[in-house]
Amino acid sequence: MAVLRSLIYTLLQAIITPPYALFTLACFPLPVHRRYQVTYGWTRLILFMLRTICGLRYEVLGREHIPDRPSVILSKHQSAWETLALQQIFPPQVWVLKKELLRIPFFGWGLAMTNPIAIDRSAGKAALEQIVEQGRERLQQNFWIVVFPEGTRIPPGSKGKYRIGGAWLAVHTGALVVPVAHNAGEFWGKNSFVKYPGTITVSIGQPINPAGLEAGELMAQAEAWIETETARISQKIRP
Repeated sequence: MAVLRSLIYTLLQAIITPPYALFTLACFPLPVHRRYQVTYGWTRLILFMLRTICGLRYEVLGREHIPDRPSVILSKHQSAWETLALQQIFPPQVWVLKKELLRIPFFGWGLAMTNPIAIDRSAGKAALEQIVEQGRERLQQNFWIVVFPEGTRIPPGSKGKYRIGGAWLAVHTGALVVPVAHNAGEFWGKNSFVKYPGTITVSIGQPINPAGLEAGELMAQAEAWIETETARISQKIRP
């Protein structure tokens, strides 16, 4: 049944995404926050389809930890799911991402309309400077900034190398860091066609103030909490 539901979801997504992307591009003259609301409409529709067709729901622990000002979100990365759900859980946001994603037809075009911080990972220090410069600008525009410090989707039970960019941004702008753990990969794995029904758990940690911390120290704190909490909430339940 999960395979059939996933097939129906995939077909509907393929039908909906191209025209929605073209509609999004037509909204380019709008202010950036208006454009974000347009692209977020696609996200809400996809999450609705995942819930109603695939039976994929979620619960959030620690909502009370969400600050009342734009912050830097450092999130575990296991699935494509969290790239959608974080938009529903947190206020308007932009992502730090590799610039190659913007070249993906339709999806990348719509993504470009959200004003992301698109970097060249091989640029080293220049990429960090770009993150700080553009990140400060986005924060001043009342956007939150989402960073997946592992850089790519990592299977449940494994840990990738945490990159310092998100912590570097927080230290140089004074923005709070909000660590996020989840177990989405248990239900929708990396490059997996099948989306298993169930309830994903998202856990939001207490904000970390970067004052007085080096970027490495800040990242180490966030990494320790994310990995410990991810292990705690992980489950191996399959229908």
